[in-house]
Amino acid sequence: AGRSTPLGELSNNTTSHLVGDIETLRKQLGIEKWVLFGGSWGSTLALVYAETYPDRVLAMILRGIFLCRKSEIQWFLYGMRTIFPEYWDLFSGFLPPTERDDILANYYHRLIDPDPSVHMPAALAWSRYEGSCSTLLPSKQIASEFERRKMALSLARIEAHYFMNDSFLPEGRLLENADRLRNIPATIVQGRYDAVCPFVSAYDLHKVWPEAEFSVVADAGHSSLERGICSALVAATERIRRRSENGR
Repeated sequence: AGRSTPLGELSNNTTSHLVGDIETLRKQLGIEKWVLFGGSWGSTLALVYAETYPDRVLAMILRGIFLCRKSEIQWFLYGMRTIFPEYWDLFSGFLPPTERDDILANYYHRLIDPDPSVHMPAALAWSRYEGSCSTLLPSKQIASEFERRKMALSLARIEAHYFMNDSFLPEGRLLENADRLRNIPATIVQGRYDAVCPFVSAYDLHKVWPEAEFSVVADAGHSSLERGICSALVAATERIRRRSENGR
């Protein structure tokens, strides 16, 4: 959520550390079972947690599925050029021509530099790229959120950290362990034209987890602030509430 301190801290920051943090919070709050709600990287984290602690999950609402596959990381770094070439040119053009064959590593070296004059321009370039590609139609309001310096630094530095380390997960693990999710009521919400986390990832997840409801938003991209995505998420939340009330 970008609220942890120090901002953008990377030490002891791995997927297993985050899952451990979530479970620690559950215990400290005295919650027996809870609903997991996550989008984009949050969908990844929710899936890892649920596959680790399925008996602690009451239901799941997932949006903009990211499965941490190498193909998805390469898509973000290079593939989105096919849809948003002007934004990709700005993203890649931040680096000298000799460094553009390895965008990730060369951004990462700048993002972890302690000097703000080095890491902040890189963070803003990375964040602007993601924000510009996150909606089906251009949105100045949503794009402006990615211009905030704190948001940009935490987003870019931590994303690059996880991308450099393949999200600290074996390739394909989330799909391979999907059988552990079978008894958990869930809704997958995916924008048909999501360029950041492409539709195929949600489709592949649903194929191995057919019990989950698959809500395809025909006129949306990646952002949860797009009208169709937001409406689908609210509807999924209301269904869980009604099921909970009917079960009492």
